[in-house]
Amino acid sequence: MAVLKKIKSATLIETLIATVLIVIVFMVASLVLNNLLLNYFSAKTHEVETRIRELEYNVQHGKIKAPYTEEFNNWRIIVQLKNERADTWVVYRAQNSKNQKEIVVSRLYE
Repeated sequence: MAVLKKIKSATLIETLIATVLIVIVFMVASLVLNNLLLNYFSAKTHEVETRIRELEYNVQHGKIKAPYTEEFNNWRIIVQLKNERADTWVVYRAQNSKNQKEIVVSRLYE
């Protein structure tokens, strides 16, 4: 009858507590990773910034005239001329239609 030893209840409770703690740690870790990835993808603006630079080049070389509007992926890009005192500025404004994030770039028009 040595095979049918009784397991102490303290070891069972310790095992349950350790399992619960491990589950809680994994839940917190998955929430943190989910938040990091969501912030990364919502803040990613490299493509639209590259498109703004292309438009800036085209405006400087007379290939497009302001005012100009276009849709790029989920972004609405607007190019406008703005006169302040004796200077003329070109304002490039891009607004995301999903999360309402906005990028504004101003350059002196030469």
